[in-house]
Amino acid sequence: MEKLLEEKICLITGAGRGIGRAIAELFAELGATVYANDSREGCMDDWIREFDENLPGKIRAAYFDITDEAAVKTAVMRIKKECGRIDVLINNAGVEFNELIGMISRKNMDMMFNVNVIGTINMLQTVGRVMWRQPGGGSIVNISSMVGVRGNRGQLVYSATKGAVISLTKSAAKELAEKKIRVNAIAPGLTRTPMMEQADQDKLEARIKNVCMGRLAEPKDIARACVFFASDLSEYVSGQTLAVDGCTIM
Repeated sequence: MEKLLEEKICLITGAGRGIGRAIAELFAELGATVYANDSREGCMDDWIREFDENLPGKIRAAYFDITDEAAVKTAVMRIKKECGRIDVLINNAGVEFNELIGMISRKNMDMMFNVNVIGTINMLQTVGRVMWRQPGGGSIVNISSMVGVRGNRGQLVYSATKGAVISLTKSAAKELAEKKIRVNAIAPGLTRTPMMEQADQDKLEARIKNVCMGRLAEPKDIARACVFFASDLSEYVSGQTLAVDGCTIM
C-alpha cells in the first residue's frame, strides 16, 4: 500500500490548504512526485520545507492561476520537461460563495465559473495533451461536490458550477478513453476545512444530523478516494462520480 503511487508524477491544483493539501501529502506518502499548485505565490513554501523528507515521495511547488491559459501551459510544460510525463491530474482548485436567489453577485458568479469550470477545463485540456502523447495515458480526477449532484438552498451558482464539473467529466471520459486517459469525479459532502470552521456552528450541527455516519468528512477521506482513481486499481473505471459524503440524507 505504501508504494501504491510509486514513481507517478502528479499535479494537484488548489493544494495550498484543505482537501488539496491532504491529497498532496497522502500521494507523497504513497511514493508519488507531487506538484502542488496554488495561485498565492509563496503560500506553500513553509509547508513544503517542513514536509518529511524521509517519505518515499516528494512535494514541489507550482504557483500559477488555473484560469490563465498561458500560465497553465508554462507550468505543465515545466513539469513535462523535468519529469518527462504527467500521470495524474487532480482538479481540486475551486471557490465558493453562498448567496440566496435575488442576492446573487455577478462578480462572485463570474469568479466561480471562471475557476470551477473554465479553470478545470484549462487544466484538463492542457494536461490531456501531454497524457495522450505518452505510453499508458493517465488519470484525471475532478473534485465536484454533492451539491452539484443534488443542489442546495443558497448555493444556486456554486451547485451549477459543480454540476458542470460532473457533466464535463462524463464527456471528457468518453472522448479520452481511446487515448488511455481515465476521467472521473469525486463529490465530497460536508468536509472539515478552514472554510467550514468559519460557518455558523449551530446550522452546521443541524446539517451534520443528516449525515448517517454522524460526522463531517475529513480532508483525508477525500484524499483516499483520490488514491483509488489515481492508482492502477481503477484502470478500468472512467466517467464515474464517487460520492464521499458519509451517507448523507439531503
